[in-house]
Amino acid sequence: VQDIVGFNRNTKELIIKSTEISPLQSNLYAVNLKNGKRSLIGDPTGMHSAQISGFMGTYLIDNASSPTCPRIIKLMSTNPKKQREHTLLTAKNPYEGFEMPSIEVGTIKAADGKTDLYYRLIKPADFDPAKKYPAIVYVYGGPHAQMITNGWMNDARGWDIYMANKGYIMFSLDNRGSSNRGLEFENATFRQLGIEEGKDQVKGVEFLKSQPYVDGERIGVHGWSFGGHMTTALMLRYPEIFKVGVAGGPVIDWGYYEIMYGERYMDTPQANPEGYKQTNLKNLAGNLKGHLLIIHDDHDDTCVPQHTLSFMKACVDARTYPDLFIYPTHKHNVLGRDRVHLHEKITRYFEEYL
Repeated sequence: VQDIVGFNRNTKELIIKSTEISPLQSNLYAVNLKNGKRSLIGDPTGMHSAQISGFMGTYLIDNASSPTCPRIIKLMSTNPKKQREHTLLTAKNPYEGFEMPSIEVGTIKAADGKTDLYYRLIKPADFDPAKKYPAIVYVYGGPHAQMITNGWMNDARGWDIYMANKGYIMFSLDNRGSSNRGLEFENATFRQLGIEEGKDQVKGVEFLKSQPYVDGERIGVHGWSFGGHMTTALMLRYPEIFKVGVAGGPVIDWGYYEIMYGERYMDTPQANPEGYKQTNLKNLAGNLKGHLLIIHDDHDDTCVPQHTLSFMKACVDARTYPDLFIYPTHKHNVLGRDRVHLHEKITRYFEEYL
């Protein structure tokens, strides 16, 4: 169960959002509180979010998408026995008329050898199986986030599409610790953020390198925030695998991060000193071999610049040479017209070094 949407006062049923059909989906159900029986409301495919309409809870607004549908919004009855619906909006495909890359979703085994992990792999529109392509891993990897769904284009971002059509294989993997797979799945990373996640991401790269069209010597990685931590950690822990990395707003030392998040997943530094030591990327600064660009915003109040600056000092001490770029006046994300510059900066770095 992902969310309690509301309550139908006529049928005495609880309306919930759930991943019962698939971890890649969010669907709506009416639950009979007397016997626990669940009945699906609406389309069984795609990603759904809803808002109950009215005090009685007899209708809801369903906001949905699927791999082939950007957005469809419907007014729907919450009574599964009397299903009625009216379409309010159907969004047009913004990519209509363009040559689009192909998107593949599948599973591989995690580093524990037993857990299924979902991946998304994007190939160029003019893909030639006889060629060898460089690959970029786009990573987040942290709690309460999911990269691959059965929503619009399987949650591929515009930059993923852009880079695929520039001749890169784009790959993302939801490692253990990410969202919508249950508590045991999330707890695999407790008190050691970034370590087990990294092992799973390496399994994803092993899968990539097993594909005959992937150039295993040209693997890049990019992510922001927790994904920036993951990018930096992968470049340092697996320097023989990753040639180029671009890390945005990275967490370097969990001891610097906000207590609400950091201690929820890492425990306190006093209770988990070894965990904080092992996940502190300053201690790995001497391992850097490839090209690493760190991007930080000078007004970042989520992942404060102390993270990046302390890492740069560790690299100076270790005689390693990452690159640094600062976006003035921005907080934890580069927004507005400067975001175009950000993505061009990232793209140029991969084109130069990968």
